Amino acid sequence: MNITELARRLKITPQELLDALPLLGFDIGRRAIKINFQTANRIIREWPVLKQKLENLRSSAALDKNSSVAVSAGEKKTVIIKTRLTVREFAAAAERPVNVVLKELIKNGVFASINEMIDFDTAWLIGSDLGLEVKKDESATGPAEENGLAMGTIIAEEKAIDLVARPPVVVVMGHVDHGKTKLLDTIRRANVIDSEAGGITQHIGAYQIVRNGREITFIDTPGHEAFTAMRSRGAKVADIAILVVAADDGVKPQTVEAYRIIAAAGLPFLVAINKIDKPEANIDKTKQELASQLNVASEDWGGKIICSPVSAKSGQGIEALIDNILLIADLEGEKIKANPHASAAGTVIEAHVDKGAGPVATILVQNGTLRVGDSLCVRGRAFGRVRSLFDFRGQAVKEAGLSAPVMVIGLRFLPEVGDLVMVGAGERIKEKRLAPSNQTRRPEKKPSGEADGQVATLAVIIKGDVFGSVEAIEESLEKINTDIARVNVIHRGLGNVSDGDLKKAEAVGALIVGFNVKVPTVLENVIREKNINVKLYRIIYDLINDIRAVLESLIAPENKRVALGQGKVLAVFRTDKNSQIIGVRLTQGRVERDSEAEVVRQQEKIGHSKIIRVQSGKQDVPAAESPSECGLQVESRSPVAIGDGLEFFREETITRKLD
Repeated sequence: MNITELARRLKITPQELLDALPLLGFDIGRRAIKINFQTANRIIREWPVLKQKLENLRSSAALDKNSSVAVSAGEKKTVIIKTRLTVREFAAAAERPVNVVLKELIKNGVFASINEMIDFDTAWLIGSDLGLEVKKDESATGPAEENGLAMGTIIAEEKAIDLVARPPVVVVMGHVDHGKTKLLDTIRRANVIDSEAGGITQHIGAYQIVRNGREITFIDTPGHEAFTAMRSRGAKVADIAILVVAADDGVKPQTVEAYRIIAAAGLPFLVAINKIDKPEANIDKTKQELASQLNVASEDWGGKIICSPVSAKSGQGIEALIDNILLIADLEGEKIKANPHASAAGTVIEAHVDKGAGPVATILVQNGTLRVGDSLCVRGRAFGRVRSLFDFRGQAVKEAGLSAPVMVIGLRFLPEVGDLVMVGAGERIKEKRLAPSNQTRRPEKKPSGEADGQVATLAVIIKGDVFGSVEAIEESLEKINTDIARVNVIHRGLGNVSDGDLKKAEAVGALIVGFNVKVPTVLENVIREKNINVKLYRIIYDLINDIRAVLESLIAPENKRVALGQGKVLAVFRTDKNSQIIGVRLTQGRVERDSEAEVVRQQEKIGHSKIIRVQSGKQDVPAAESPSECGLQVESRSPVAIGDGLEFFREETITRKLD
């Protein structure tokens, strides 16, 4: 690729690009005219992060110049992290207080709790602010990252003469309940939202429409926070993003998160300001929040981002929105190309087990043409042969072309969402492009029904209808985990609850949670007889909240000592075997009936007493306040003496909650 073409795509001058590349570690020479496609694609893909690095380097250089105090790069602490980790894990790896990390996140517009997941780009930015050099643990590369790299390599290796324009793939993102699914429903004139429990999209789906003779593929990504990983993977396969913001609600936390995913993926995008038909809709206020919180300025406000006012309910502005998508596709035309005659390669966007068909995967074809009879492989393993293909309407087809989402039947095993699927011999592809399967498959966790020290543990088996839901549930349960209680997912699988699941649950006392699945009638008696706990759900909020409640019930209560007051023994009126009646002067605080006291003699604690009765003025009272004198009946094996000090307290049992 020419340097001028690369600079045009990055929206900088060729000279700025030539000056920047050496600083970013790309040694191509000061007078280079061309750069190889693989390196160019990497620069384009990573440009948002590279741009931030460049700004940090320039800021550091300016600071060093002004202060004449240069800190060498070797003095920076290097932190090696996973692609995704919790805020708590990042703070531990960085050896920084959690509150400092949270403060830096807020400065960068990320409002996350200590148990929420952050991606590598976010960790890198925060690390830079904290003076750290954050690097990715290459051994922990997941399927989504492998897919992005491998697919870019596949397209880069094609001859330019063989590449043709393909339909753009559009991902729709935004805050929950801002109308993403309703918007797609209006676009494609098919009512999908009614089939979703609680009106929340729970699976990734892909659909195609035709506008002015041109096809567009839409990917619908769930908006609930539980599906962060699915949204990230949706962005990996997309060419254009639509950020949906409700005109009556404005920018919300998941709007910010969706924008971060779009920016990290380097996707061109436009904003759909939805619900403009509502009386409380305020388009200008929404644009103001976009500009102030996301630095996204609308074209009519002097910016570069297209903001299309729409009403998914009435259909107002939908045609203009689609036309704007095609406009962006035209501007990005050089990037949206593939070879229709090559061996097919695509990404798994959904996977589930069908009772009659076995493992079924929905694949987005990104290069080549997929045909019935093709042999498939994923991560170097034989994946199966295409027995049947069905388009997004459910109609059987013989082949699927560029950017087409198709359901594939004939697989030997179930792939993971985000896996790269290719046509050809497994071993050859494995050696050439794909990592061994053991780098992407997570091993099953060992059963654990007991507490680790003081940590309450709940063993859980997850069964779901599709892989994406199971993955999202497990990620949500991981967010519940704290230092005092945790969920241990000992097994996860697809399909209805089976006899094998019951045996696993019985062996370790695990709870089985099913999402959009059933319990076969023949197993209901077994569940009752063996008292196995099985819970079924259709809405993920209910599942997470119930698990949280069960986990909290397992946490041992905390005994807390509450100091009440102090006193001094003035007289001992009566001494029995295990009790005494004494006179006490209260010097501080109070004493209560049924409270307790530490006996202090010559500055040493010598015993412990229980307060049975409290008398004031020869009357029994529930408590006596200082400064005053009172009579006490105390129960103790160690008698008190005149002059002893008493420290009164009460033991309280506190029910502990998860953070």
